[in-house]
Amino acid sequence: SVVPNFNTDGSEGSLGSGLSAVDSEDVRMEHKIRLNQNGDDTNQTIKLYKRRWFIVLLFSSYSLCNSFQWIQYGIINNIFMRFYGVESFTIDWMSMIYMLTYIPFIFPVTWLLDKKGLRVIALVATAMNCAGTWIKVTSVRPNLFAVTMLGQFCCSLAQVFILGMPSKIASVWFGSEEVSTACSIGVFGNQLGIAIGFLVPPILVPNIEDMDQLAYHISIMFYITAGVATLLFLLVVMVFQERPELPPTQAQATARCISPEQYSYTASILRLLRNKPFLLLILTYGLNVGCFYAVGTLLNRMIIEHYPGEELNAGRIGLTIIIAGMVGSLICGIWLDRTKTYKQTTLTVYLMSFVGMLVYAFTLSLGHLWVVFLTAGALGFFMTGYLPLGFEFGVELTYPECEGTSSGLLNCSAQVFGIMFTICQGKIIDNYGTLAGNIFLCVFLFIGSVLTGKDLFLMMVVVKSSALHRE
Repeated sequence: SVVPNFNTDGSEGSLGSGLSAVDSEDVRMEHKIRLNQNGDDTNQTIKLYKRRWFIVLLFSSYSLCNSFQWIQYGIINNIFMRFYGVESFTIDWMSMIYMLTYIPFIFPVTWLLDKKGLRVIALVATAMNCAGTWIKVTSVRPNLFAVTMLGQFCCSLAQVFILGMPSKIASVWFGSEEVSTACSIGVFGNQLGIAIGFLVPPILVPNIEDMDQLAYHISIMFYITAGVATLLFLLVVMVFQERPELPPTQAQATARCISPEQYSYTASILRLLRNKPFLLLILTYGLNVGCFYAVGTLLNRMIIEHYPGEELNAGRIGLTIIIAGMVGSLICGIWLDRTKTYKQTTLTVYLMSFVGMLVYAFTLSLGHLWVVFLTAGALGFFMTGYLPLGFEFGVELTYPECEGTSSGLLNCSAQVFGIMFTICQGKIIDNYGTLAGNIFLCVFLFIGSVLTGKDLFLMMVVVKSSALHRE
């Protein structure tokens, strides 16, 4: 990173080798602020760089490549069961390994993000993702399920280095009026990858009897994924930048003045765990996103039970859920940037997620696929649209704590609930059918809605008591 130089007369001098002539023309000056560091006053310019959009889009792209692989086994669960000769629950673990890996590794990775910054995390993430894809290329034989699981483990480890980055990139690179939109774009890539993961595997890997032909189709899917992952890794190596030469906001300029010795990761975690509104958000975020993980992992099983032979439409329904959710994410991001109504928007979206899940549960077995497409789209708009809301609300509740730390705790909760809900709903579906399994999720979404309302009430009381104290 390059820190701007200033001449002895106070005028701005050379920006260093990290700032190109194109960037110099592209930047937009917002204002100048005076910082006090080590007792000295220093004028520092606040600027936004056009390259910020390339950084967030590159992040979105490798997040897409990684999240695609989360669901590529589950959406054709029955095909991989037959190819590798394993049970349905074993294939479910190809998705749940993403959730399980996240839980023990998130805290050291968040510490690394705080200490080493965005570029190191991006390099490790894309390297692990690339390695995992090539391991899977070598696993296309019925007796090599352990190898394909190893490749999926590498990709799941890469995910740990990805999920906490959207809010960090948004705060480090974007202005105060853009952070929610930028965070939504970061999450957008993850959602689009899941959408492609629902759509493409059923097309590339048809349900055919010939095992040699099936192996050929699986290898084509793995080779395409590996090629894309390799290209993205090379792009990150060549062009991904740690941070802009000049900070985008006054808050970021102030943050740069804090020396690493003044920051304690452990103390930050402890402060977050004493923040009651944030603890409630951790719980409610985990319930909502955990339900989404369960629905995504078990979607193939639910659709095939009521509509046999409809693997392609199962993928399209998953695509519908995610595309609708991406629209919801972008709308929520823009809405938050303009209104800053975090609490009210979060509660509204949560309640509508519960209603959407309830409608989806009771219409799945009606025998009309077009109805399932409609109800799944409505469910996805709100449930998937909640993802960036939770991140940004968490940052709002925990400022000035590190965004990666708050995002990591939220994602950790989501992974824990995702594993619990996927296992429990899978067993309920096996024994009592899909309706009972979906009602199981509805119960927890209702609990989450009540707790979100309680969270909103608690914060209103705190704000009111603070106002009375000031008076």
